[in-house]
Amino acid sequence: MITPATAITESARVDLDRQLRCGFPEVVFCEGKTAESVAEIFAALVEAEQDAFGTRASVEQAIAVRARFPHVEHNLIARTIRVRLASEKPLVGKVAVVTAGTSDRPVAEEAIETLRWMGCAVERIEDVGVAGPQRLLAELPRLREADVVVVIAGMEGALPSVVGGHLACPVIAVPTSVGYGASFGGIAALLGMLNSCAANVTVVNIDAGFKAGYVAGLIATRKQ
Repeated sequence: MITPATAITESARVDLDRQLRCGFPEVVFCEGKTAESVAEIFAALVEAEQDAFGTRASVEQAIAVRARFPHVEHNLIARTIRVRLASEKPLVGKVAVVTAGTSDRPVAEEAIETLRWMGCAVERIEDVGVAGPQRLLAELPRLREADVVVVIAGMEGALPSVVGGHLACPVIAVPTSVGYGASFGGIAALLGMLNSCAANVTVVNIDAGFKAGYVAGLIATRKQ
């Protein structure tokens, strides 16, 4: 029996076989970890010659990683940190990341950073919610060039269904916790998206920009 490759840090068992099994390295969920713990996990991944990526990262955690790897890329809005070892390669696939409003931007940025880490080409289309339907119609030519579209919306969560009705590609819907009281922290948007009548729409968890970006990246990279 072959023992899976694992790096043991003070607080984690880092799965170094994930890239062989799943195509991409283990991703670090930074929330709840100390800054030093995050830096140690990043070091384990980099020592194994794997691109390191962390989500829900604090400024303190980003500073700790940068102390070891000065070339780290920290997106404050997305709350992500990223260390890529390989030289720049041609981008593969094309994913459009669409937001209903500017309040959805942090979730969109998390999806975008995930796609960049995966080496996908990303098209950003912002603030095209259903309150101004003409804005979406103007962007349809760009959307139709995408392999996958990630649609991020709060409030009632109607935008993914509208987008899905115009496109022939998969649409990954992301409900956000943006909205007033009866939005119930994104539950209203989640239920609306789950009940979408557009057959090409599927749904991830509330505020799950990483999950949407990762699944979109897998679809886009496998189409090449």
